[in-house]
Amino acid sequence: MQDDWQWVEAIMPQMVTKLTSRFRVLQGIATLQPVGRRTLANHLACTERTVRTTTDALVNLGFIQMSIKGMQITASGERVLHGLTPVMNTLAGRQQRERELAQRLGIANCTIVPGDSTAPNGSLGGMAEAAKQVLADQLPNGASTIAVMGGHTLATVAAVLTPSLSTNRQLLFVPARGGIGESPDIQANAVSAQMAQRTNGKFRSLFVPEQLNTATYKSLFAEPAIHEVLQLIDQSNVVIHGIGQALTMARRRNMSAHVIADLTAAHAVGEAFGFFFDDAGHVVSKFPRIGVGIDDLVNKPLVIAVAGGSEKGTAIEAYMHLAPAQTWLITDDGAADIVLKK
Repeated sequence: MQDDWQWVEAIMPQMVTKLTSRFRVLQGIATLQPVGRRTLANHLACTERTVRTTTDALVNLGFIQMSIKGMQITASGERVLHGLTPVMNTLAGRQQRERELAQRLGIANCTIVPGDSTAPNGSLGGMAEAAKQVLADQLPNGASTIAVMGGHTLATVAAVLTPSLSTNRQLLFVPARGGIGESPDIQANAVSAQMAQRTNGKFRSLFVPEQLNTATYKSLFAEPAIHEVLQLIDQSNVVIHGIGQALTMARRRNMSAHVIADLTAAHAVGEAFGFFFDDAGHVVSKFPRIGVGIDDLVNKPLVIAVAGGSEKGTAIEAYMHLAPAQTWLITDDGAADIVLKK
């Protein structure tokens, strides 16, 4: 049952939140009955408005009844409470695991989906759906500029987004970095463009090579078209990125043999934003780039990292030494097991 909650959330967003709220209220009434709304609200540490909304729904369902003495649970309510208790215990276990992982990594939130995405039969689909849900829940109403990194994982996230994400929102997607050197369909430009198209949002592209010498890198800032997009990237309030394995990313970006040898000698395990780091989170190498850097993330209200699989577990844990505290990690059981079993 624990593995099924991601699909429940996918088809009915906020259902788990509503279910948890109703269960807590029903449980509270069973414990304190007969009880008034104010006393119940104090017991549950929530507002009377929340209690009123939930109890009205429970009355309509026939699970509680009102009287002058207060609210009481009905026979139907007792049966529902008894039947739901093991289900909610399972759900609580999943949520506790997510809290433990967030605490271990020193970040704000974690979402863990079932499976191991780097296993032979693994899939990125669960993490993509979870990322869509976090965006739907956490993006503010109004205008947002979303800086997007490239990679296979983020391309999978882009493919599951829908126009509903733009309800009451004006979304502008920009690449978090320049990137010519990877497969065209997974470059940050392509991923951000697809996210915009899937959500009926807007996008801007940044066509510059990822790896540049210092002189060229600095001169590009003077180009008006590039400068304008860089300003949008700098002003972004959301960043979505992946986390890679060091040597895999170095080879994918066609880095030279001597660079790969240096990364191996330095025991690099992971890469993000052009920073290569060891398992303790020490940066062992970095490459000039145009766009978002790790140091910029501290000023972004919402930072979503999407990465999973047992093969990436060490890289994910290492990166979190560098990540800002407000990071929301979306991962899977394969990676979570690596971190939590240490």
